Order: sequence, then C-alpha cells, then structure tokens
Amino acid sequence: MNPATGDVLRELECAGDREVQAAVARARTAQAAWAEIGVQKRIAILREFQRRLHEKKSEIAEAITREAGKPVAEALTTEVLVVLDAARFLIDNAYRLLRDEPVPHGNLATKLKSGRLVREPYGVVGIISPWNYPFSIPATEALAALVAGNAVVLKPSEFTSLVALELDSLLHAAGVPKDVFQVVVGDGATGAALIHSDVRESKIGEAKIDKLVFTGSVATGKRIAAAAAERLLPVVLELGGKDPMLVLDDADVDVASSAAVWGAFVNAGQTCLSVERCYVHRSLYERFLRACAEKTKKLRVGHGLDRETDVGPMIHERQLRIVEAHVEDAVERGARVLAGGSRLPELGKNFYAPTVLAEVTHEMSVMREETFGPVLPVMAFDSDEDAVQLANDSEYGLAASVWTRDRARGERLARRIQAGTVMVNDVVSCFGISEAPHGGVKSSGLGQTHGRFGLEEMVRVKYLDSDLMPGMKKVWWYGYGESFARQMEGFVDFQFARGMGERVRGMLRAAGVVRRKQL
Repeated sequence: MNPATGDVLRELECAGDREVQAAVARARTAQAAWAEIGVQKRIAILREFQRRLHEKKSEIAEAITREAGKPVAEALTTEVLVVLDAARFLIDNAYRLLRDEPVPHGNLATKLKSGRLVREPYGVVGIISPWNYPFSIPATEALAALVAGNAVVLKPSEFTSLVALELDSLLHAAGVPKDVFQVVVGDGATGAALIHSDVRESKIGEAKIDKLVFTGSVATGKRIAAAAAERLLPVVLELGGKDPMLVLDDADVDVASSAAVWGAFVNAGQTCLSVERCYVHRSLYERFLRACAEKTKKLRVGHGLDRETDVGPMIHERQLRIVEAHVEDAVERGARVLAGGSRLPELGKNFYAPTVLAEVTHEMSVMREETFGPVLPVMAFDSDEDAVQLANDSEYGLAASVWTRDRARGERLARRIQAGTVMVNDVVSCFGISEAPHGGVKSSGLGQTHGRFGLEEMVRVKYLDSDLMPGMKKVWWYGYGESFARQMEGFVDFQFARGMGERVRGMLRAAGVVRRKQL
C-alpha cells in the first residue's frame, strides 16, 4: 500500500509454515553448489548485479518511494547508492577477506606446525528485514551472505514486500540461482516460521536456517533471541536506537542545526540512526533552537514522488500515533513546540508535521523511548561531562554524534559515549560507509552488518592445523614421570623466565626430553 495515498499497490498471499519450510529446504539443497563455484565467480555475479541496479536506479528508487513513502532523492541516496557501494566493497575486498589466513605459532612447542583460518559459509541464512529501508537493509545483508557462499531466505516487512521482490528479480537476473536467494512474503507468523523451521518438523528435507539476521524492535528482537537460544541459532540483531547529538559550545550553529534538522527528519524520522535526542550547550541553546525552528518550517512535506518534497509520510497510522503520544506527553510535562506538533490531514492520513521541541527532560517519553518519527527534541547542558552523562543515560546504544570545531576534543568525547558508532560533525551517513561496521550496544542489538565485520558474521571460522613432522611422536604425549616433569619445568623456564641465565639453565634441563621413552 502507498502510505501517501492509501492506494493498494498489489495483494500478496502470506507464506505459511509449509511454504517457508519448503523454501529453506530448497535453499539447503542449492547452497552446496553455490559455495562450490568459488568466491571469484560469486564476485562476478555481484558485479553484474551492481551493473543492473545502476541501470535501473531510478525505477528502483520510485518503487521504494511508492511503497515506503520517502522522497525519491532519499530513495536514491540512502537506499540505491548504499547498495551499489556495498556491492563495490564486496567486489573489491571479498576475495581477500574470505581467503585462508595463515596463523603464526609463537610457542616453541608448536613451531613444527602450520596453521590457518578457513572461513566457511554457514549454509542457509535467514534475513528478516524492516519497512523503513526496505531495499538497502536486506540487500546489504544478502550480498554479504551470498558472496560468502550462503543461500538466503528473506522475509521482508509485510508493508514493503514489493521492494524485496525487486531485489529478488535483480539478483536472479544477475546470475544468482533461484533457490539460492528466495523471498517469503508474509507477516509476523511468516517470520516466526522462518525462525522455528526445523528438520524434525519437516518431511521435505532439511528445513532449518543456520543463522538469522534481524532488524526491528527491541521487543521483537528479545523474543527472537529467546527462540534462537532454544537451538543455539546464531543471530545478528539490529534493534534500533535513541541516538544522541551533542552540540558543544564551540560548534558551528548553522551547520549543526542543519544537520539536526536533516538527521531528525530524513525518512520522516523513521530511521534507526535518526537524531532522536539533541543536547546543546546552554550558551548556544536559544540560537540553535531558533535556527532549527526556522529551517524546519521551510521543509516541504508531501508525496515522495513529487520531486519538490523534503519529507514524506509516515508508514502507517500506528506509527503516527506513537509520535503523537510522545509529543503530547512532552507538552503536558512542560515542553514547548517551536515547529510542527500536529498531523497534516490535508495531505493524507499518514502525514505529521516535522516537529521541534524545546525544554524537554529525561522524564518525557520522547527522550526515553524510540519515537521513530519526525520529532527533534532539544535539551540544554552545561558541560562536556553533563553531555556525556546525558548521552549515555539510555537503554539504547546504536549511534551518536558530537559537534565541535575541535576534532581532538570531539574524538575524546566520542570514546566515552556508549554506542556502536560515534560520528564527529556528521550524522546518519555512517550507514553509507561500506567499510564501516553497523551495529550497536546495550538494547540496540548484537553483532554487526556491513564492512569486514559484517562479512565475518556470514562465515564460520575453522582453524586448520597440519603437523610438519607427522612421523615424530610429540614430546607431550604419554610417557610421563618425574624426569619429564623436571624437563617440562625447564622448558617453561627456557621460554618465559625473566633472566637469560635462568633461561639457559631451563634449556639444559629440558634437553633430555627428546630422548625419553614414550608409548
């Protein structure tokens, strides 16, 4: 459904337990051959995917806008561009990051061994993706899983399934086998079927996923973690945020206020990396508020397909009611509304005016709970210490930003903020840095996507060790005795005693170990 107009775009049937299990079983069967073709051939397919996506960039962006509501310009920059660059990163780096890695042996007892790390695909990776970034989130995760040799079963949000089907078509056209990447459309029950799929319940082959990547709410993430724990299913959970923005006393007010307005209202505030809490030094507070209010009032709210639109609709009525409740609670507790603060029914049922709130406190839900809407609450602080304490006073820890003319000062404060990512003098764009990991701490989740660490999440690491003297019995095997214990004491001293003389004496005591009798 188009959230701006309410028009039904297409009706789809929800996949039930049987359909989900069948999809996982097909993925299981197809995965072995996909892994066997090797990284270089999989990279070539990613390169073809990248080419096709570039050719269809405008078409894909408009499809995203029709289903998610965001302006076409945002669909291009925060979705299509992000995926093109994620493909670029994997094309350039996947072979190097996935190849065997030699492991040096520092212990003298193991010098006659050769070891390496081998990265192997999990098998079948399940992905449950949200509606707010219906293309970039599942695509970046799926590309990493696929290039590592996994098969993927994607369950997109029921609000943005058509965008997932566009991804499906692009990957298949690029050369990904049909059963290696599949989309199962449905609601929460379909996602539950993917998580709980199990070989014991299936008569159609092995039908359980080997890893799950989930992006969504904390409440749902906790339920998924509990379900995964029943069979020790590895998971990556990205569970949202309440990201703070710290504007220090030496910040550029014009630049920082523009960043706050964009960071709070991009995608109508429905971004896990949105500026959901803004803390400004008291000396700049009133100037900053005036700048934010003035800039917010100039934003053009409307349908995303209108190229003049800055802020589109919210995804649905339920999310809008959360925003409305947070603003009403703040006002009742003493907050001032400097811009917005109400619905825009003349545009449609899902439109809410971009809102700036002043005099907010941590007793208000708008500063404690994830709002996920176009609201910028601004609070004053008196010192850097206060700012850090306020930033960390949250159950969330996805990202944060620090604004200052002094980079060293900003980076010092950034190290003290409890978050997976902290940007100095920018917001949100960290998601588009393909080399950087994306993930949070505290209630913002477990594990990471994107970059080297995101790729590592898609493989099991196996240690492979070969002995270079296979015909020789190892000195630590059976044949113990009093002399052997003395020899081992000497060997330990030889390696780790502090004085050179003690090391030499240890070496002499240990020398006889090679002549002892063994089983």
